[in-house]
Amino acid sequence: MDIADYYRQLGLRSGTSLSQVKAAYRRLARQYHPDVNPGDEQAKSKFIAITEAYKFLLSVAPREVEESKAAVSKQVNSTQVKSTARSPSPTVKVTRKEPPVQYYHVPLSPTDQKLKHDSYLQLQHLLKYQKFPRAIALIEGLAQRIPDDVEVRQWQAIAYQRWARHLIGEYELDKARNYLKKALRTDPHNRALWAEVERDFRRLEQIY
Repeated sequence: MDIADYYRQLGLRSGTSLSQVKAAYRRLARQYHPDVNPGDEQAKSKFIAITEAYKFLLSVAPREVEESKAAVSKQVNSTQVKSTARSPSPTVKVTRKEPPVQYYHVPLSPTDQKLKHDSYLQLQHLLKYQKFPRAIALIEGLAQRIPDDVEVRQWQAIAYQRWARHLIGEYELDKARNYLKKALRTDPHNRALWAEVERDFRRLEQIY
C-alpha cells in the first residue's frame, strides 16, 4: 500500500494536511468503531484499515504552517514557564529532552513550497510505478535543496525503504539491507517506518 492508498482509506486526496487527516479519522472512527457496530465484521475491518492509515499518515502528512508555528510556540512557552518556576534568575537554562525546535517545519519560500509540492506528487507517481532509482534521485535532490524539512526527510526514508523491499523481492539482499539501514538513519523517529523496516528485516532473515 502506498501513501495515496492510505489517504484514500480516509477519503482524502494525497497531500492533505495533518489537521485534515486527524479530522477525517475522528469522523470515520465514530462511524465504524466496533462499539457502535457490534457484530458487524465489515465495520470492524474498516475501522482497522482507517486506524492503520491514520497511524501511518501521522508521520507523513504535511503539517500546515500555522500548526508548526503553534507547536514551536507551545514548546518555547513551556520551557519559559518551567525555567521561571525553578529559579527567578534569568540566567538559568533549562535542558529539555524534547525534540529541538528545528525539528519542526521551517517556513519555505513560495518557490520552495511549489517545488516541494510538485516533487511530492512526482514522488508518489514514481513509487506507484516502482521507478525507485528515479524516486530516490528526485527526493535526494529535494533534500539537498531543503535540508531541514522534516517531511522531505520522511519521504526520503520511505523511498529508501520501498526500494529495499523491492530489492528483497529481487534477492539483492545485501543491497536491500543497506537501504533499510539508510532509511532508519534518515528518519530515526518515524515509528511507522520502523515497523515496516522490521517487517522487511524479518523477510531477509527468512530468506537467509
